Amino acid sequence: MHGDGMKTLSLDLRERIVGAYDEKQGTKEEIARRFRVSLGMVKKLLQQRSKTQDLGDRHRFSGRKAKVLPIFRERLEKLVAAEPDLTLAQIKARLSMSCTVPAVHYALLALGLTYKKRRSTRPNKTGAMSPSLGNSGSRNKAASRRAGSSSSTNRRPRQT
Repeated sequence: MHGDGMKTLSLDLRERIVGAYDEKQGTKEEIARRFRVSLGMVKKLLQQRSKTQDLGDRHRFSGRKAKVLPIFRERLEKLVAAEPDLTLAQIKARLSMSCTVPAVHYALLALGLTYKKRRSTRPNKTGAMSPSLGNSGSRNKAASRRAGSSSSTNRRPRQT
């Protein structure tokens, strides 16, 4: 195996691995052992070369892909400009988007747009459900005991 498993292989090493395989200097397993990489890495390099004709690292292509397609961006801008009071769910429905509501949120953020955060509803007028019964916790424990008593087990005095 190659080091910590997370280190990017140099382009030179990648080319030597693929070159050794092309020159039939061993099986994929033998080449992996020889260059101290995993068998999966050898397979990945060969597959990458066949698909892209390139052996360079592909980190720039990794990671999460945007769920809101570029086609929707212009439509999003127009809709929010015309109707700024729409909720995210309403925006999603109006544009027939298949993404999640949070994806709409992130797309609007990326575009620098603002929007109404929730439907118009009356404010919640419900107050506290039960009246406060006074302070709770350890501060009141002393008041709940008789004077001169203790809630812990008394030790006998030590004999010295």
